[in-house]
Amino acid sequence: MKVEETYLKGVFVVETSPLIDTRGSFERFFCDRELDPYLVGEQPINQINYSVNTQKGTIRGIHYQTAPHAETKMVRCVKGRVWDVAVDLRYRSPTFLKWYAIELSPSSHNMVIIPKGVAHGYQTIEEDSHLLYLHTAHYNSDAQAGLAWNDPELKITWPLPSEALSDRDKRHRFISEDFIGVEL
Repeated sequence: MKVEETYLKGVFVVETSPLIDTRGSFERFFCDRELDPYLVGEQPINQINYSVNTQKGTIRGIHYQTAPHAETKMVRCVKGRVWDVAVDLRYRSPTFLKWYAIELSPSSHNMVIIPKGVAHGYQTIEEDSHLLYLHTAHYNSDAQAGLAWNDPELKITWPLPSEALSDRDKRHRFISEDFIGVEL
């Protein structure tokens, strides 16, 4: 596994190398020994989720969980292609309200690690795109929070027009002027 930190502290891109032979391929998605240095102080993986997106242009997010239920997540696209976005919401972070985006796809053999205090969202670039998420905390409906995908303060560049958005994600508000970030 090759791991590189992005300009958002604690957000890492992980690239894996499949073993390919006449039978097909084998690829390790997660190895605690290899990824432990990038998950310092984290709980073990507590939940794994799988998302199926039938439409091209679907946006999910931008989501995060508040403390004490904040989580680190690892996100990998296992079918199709997505534009994956991380937004730094950490109080007093030097990259507060900055975002990082990367295209995830099976052919890229990549995934992203998103730490506590960094919100996450994505847009499907292809129909029938599937994502696998590994979480260090269980989902908690009382701690769920989100940002508007089209917040003018964030100025996130999405590759396609928004074709599908959940009612919940449509209700996320723009960041208020007095928002100082999330404390962990």
